[in-house]
Amino acid sequence: MTSWTDRLFAAIWRGLILFAALGVLAPFLLYATGAMDAMRLGFYIQQLVSGAAIGCVYAMVALGIVLIYKATETINFAQGDLLMVGAFLSFTTIGIFGLPYALGALLAVAAAFLFGILCERAVIRPLVGEPAFSIVMVTIGLGFFLRALVGLTPGWGTDTFTIPTPFTDHTVQLGPAIISQNHAAIILLTMALCGALYLFFAKTKIGVAMQAVSENQLAAHYMGIPVKNLFTLIWGLSAAVAGVAGLLLAPIAFVHSQMGFIVFKALPAAVLGGFASLPGAIVGGLIVGIAEALAGFYLPQGFKDVAAYALLLIVLIVKPEGIFGESGMKKV
Repeated sequence: MTSWTDRLFAAIWRGLILFAALGVLAPFLLYATGAMDAMRLGFYIQQLVSGAAIGCVYAMVALGIVLIYKATETINFAQGDLLMVGAFLSFTTIGIFGLPYALGALLAVAAAFLFGILCERAVIRPLVGEPAFSIVMVTIGLGFFLRALVGLTPGWGTDTFTIPTPFTDHTVQLGPAIISQNHAAIILLTMALCGALYLFFAKTKIGVAMQAVSENQLAAHYMGIPVKNLFTLIWGLSAAVAGVAGLLLAPIAFVHSQMGFIVFKALPAAVLGGFASLPGAIVGGLIVGIAEALAGFYLPQGFKDVAAYALLLIVLIVKPEGIFGESGMKKV
């Protein structure tokens, strides 16, 4: 039987969802009634699409964090730096080697996958059986190491680079708004990646085995599933997703050695959606990205930087398990 406090928080949560939905739809309603002109609505749509695009990048980084957490119950603070490595690999294949965009992107993501496997085998595997806090500290150290490694690599260093894309300097008309094709491509490619991941986890033997490991490692081991090998594959998959995120982020935020700090926006997105929920990571990233864009455009300077954390505090107070998270008890 639920207590009156649970019912109160549930009512507050439903009220917040309704308020947020009305806030997003309000400009369209105002335009329909003639209280807002087309130009202002166009600016609003641009901010929505821009926020959704950067939110997709947050979502992919959060997705990688959740993948590793569900399998190992460890938070990978180096996930943002894996994005940075993926972006530099894309810059190498496309910008330096001059390969076609699609081919260079595929090679860069494949290289990011192999790099994730290398990180797991060389850094994480020796710590199996150690306290989770030790592994978390090692991932923080791994992030510092990767930033230093990029800074010392010839052709990369600490300079800022760009990646030429087929979408650069092109726009598309969306009602009264003019949308950058880079932003549209990020959203569409993120949708495609989410669909591919869904099919992978639902239809392939490896994907189903990964789900089993994330639910119960011991039971999966007794069923003959090679748990350690799947840990390696999960790290590789997480790094590949981060590589895609780096490839998509590069045209709008450039390629540089400090890109990895995006993890501090992806972590609130993961917690917001429910830390063990893959759909929650996607939704949380979109919410954070759109909230940042709208706060940066309509609120005074500085609100954009704290929007993600303000949302996180509100959600944790009302629904501590996150939007898609499930409350439960664990014996420690």
